[in-house]
Amino acid sequence: MENKMIKIQALIIGGGPAGLATSACLNRLNIPNIVVEREECSASLWKRRSYDRLKLHLAKQYCQLPHMPFPPNAPTFVSKAGFISYLDEYATRFNVNPRYNRNVRSAYFEDGRWIAEVDNNAAAAEREVYSAEYLVVATGENSEALIPEIPGFSESFEGEYLHSSEYKNGEKFAGKHVLVVGSGNSGMEIAYDVSKWDAEVSLVVHSPVHVLTREIVRIGMWLLRFFPVKLVDRWCLFLAKLRFGNTSRYGLIRPDKGPFMNKLVTGRSPTIDVGCVDEIKAGKITVVPSITRVEGKRVVFVDGNSKTVDSIVFATGYKSSVSKWLQVDDGDLFNENGMPKRELKDHWKGKNGLYSVGFGRQGLAGITRDAQNVARDIASLI
Repeated sequence: MENKMIKIQALIIGGGPAGLATSACLNRLNIPNIVVEREECSASLWKRRSYDRLKLHLAKQYCQLPHMPFPPNAPTFVSKAGFISYLDEYATRFNVNPRYNRNVRSAYFEDGRWIAEVDNNAAAAEREVYSAEYLVVATGENSEALIPEIPGFSESFEGEYLHSSEYKNGEKFAGKHVLVVGSGNSGMEIAYDVSKWDAEVSLVVHSPVHVLTREIVRIGMWLLRFFPVKLVDRWCLFLAKLRFGNTSRYGLIRPDKGPFMNKLVTGRSPTIDVGCVDEIKAGKITVVPSITRVEGKRVVFVDGNSKTVDSIVFATGYKSSVSKWLQVDDGDLFNENGMPKRELKDHWKGKNGLYSVGFGRQGLAGITRDAQNVARDIASLI
């Protein structure tokens, strides 16, 4: 395999919102950088691995990238198509040009520089070797789909299954018995979507979850500018009770900590309801507990009950892939799971010019802060 050496000041790995934002911030400071992306397009999670009805769950002011607000006529909660258009315009405006089809094999620090060995899948038998003063890991928390190991599932399940990243809409599930695993935003929204196609839907909720509306979250985030988290939580839970009633009656038990405190402590955001709770209350979606095993098409739950299902959709999240290719002996920035070891606010900066963007479990607002921090830090060192 032919090796091609490329020298650059900053190498950014990942062409999603985190990589685009970092490159834009560096470009504004005239700091040379290259973005490498393993897929054929930028923001592949949004363009290729998201369902049709997806919208941003937070108001637009909390989802804009550095130096480019959404236009005033954009809706408060931007659609999938609208956000993709925004990202494409963002890349154009700030002259961000990722190199696509680049799969990073390894990255390591040697003789004062970061060396990244990258397969160029668009050019047969070509490996690019990048030498950079600064390495920015922008592959994010949602790099690889995660499907949990369930006793009997891989050996015996006779139906169709897929990860939420492969789900587009519920058309092919019409009239079927569908089990959706996961009570986060994707899980509850997919369960709602499938139910609208006249499927019989069960939703696995294996742990306590806060369910709020977009409007309640928006109010809460505004109030957090002026009041303590615990007080804001109390108000938001009061509004949630007015809207939903006692959700524990339907199997949706809330955590002990309030929604925003729970986010700070555990990193788990409240689930934004798009209509799923009303479907549950109406009996169109059945909440079930954790799965203990699978026997053919029969799924057995921890309470001893079981259901026969045709299809399973795993809305069970993602995992980081950083540990597969980043070789850092002292484990300074990332742990064995490919997530930052440091506390929030310091999670973005490692040693020897190593940075991370988009790993703070703070969504698009966190990406914006990380990218600006990284660009300012690199500028101060040049």
